[in-house]
Amino acid sequence: MTTTPDYEHLPAGMPMDETDVSLRAYLTRQTDEHLAEYDKTWTDEQVMEWDGNFRLDGNLMLVCVERDVDITEFRAVLEDHLRFRGIWK
Repeated sequence: MTTTPDYEHLPAGMPMDETDVSLRAYLTRQTDEHLAEYDKTWTDEQVMEWDGNFRLDGNLMLVCVERDVDITEFRAVLEDHLRFRGIWK
């Protein structure tokens, strides 16, 4: 039996707050197909449009979190997530 990695808590050993876990949980709900469309060369505005869940103030819309997630943090966590899921080599 294969177990699915706990993407919501990767990278292992990193102290995470509620927002860190919520952001990673948000990314786990994205399909491989959608995530594979991501292009690192896109502008921040293109990334926000591709994701479709950013507020007008430039932060990701997540509920019940301790702090805002801006595009810089989103991109960093997204790119790690793509590597963890094997979408990026």
